[in-house]
Amino acid sequence: MSKIIRSVVVVLFVSFIVTLGFFQSPPSSHGFDISIQVSPNTLNIQSQGEVVTVHTGIAYNSVEGGTVTLNDVPISWWKADNQGNFVAKFEMSEVKALADSGDLQVPGENQIMLQGYTKDGAVFTGSQMISVINVQPSGSGGRAR
Repeated sequence: MSKIIRSVVVVLFVSFIVTLGFFQSPPSSHGFDISIQVSPNTLNIQSQGEVVTVHTGIAYNSVEGGTVTLNDVPISWWKADNQGNFVAKFEMSEVKALADSGDLQVPGENQIMLQGYTKDGAVFTGSQMISVINVQPSGSGGRAR
């Protein structure tokens, strides 16, 4: 009888370990889409701008800020807007460099893709089409001389 009890105990122990391993594995995270607004929505390769800003429709507190990229360009800094949504800032020179590598068509319409992770490990993406031009700015830009 003790042999049967030992066998049952072993089976229960192994079942417990397998079950524990199942619950300890990280939850599977599924990606989801968010809305974004890229500024400027016309990127002039010749402009003197310094930052590309992306406003999102995802809550600031749910985003792991350092994981966010824009067409694989790493985020420079981030903040919350007045509605509590995540706002991403990217160095414009790094975004413009995508044209040099052939990842942006100049002139042309290009899809800009923001990607990142939430604090619970889910992937989010958002995309927008922007125009990319290469035009030397002229005039005073509306400033008095």
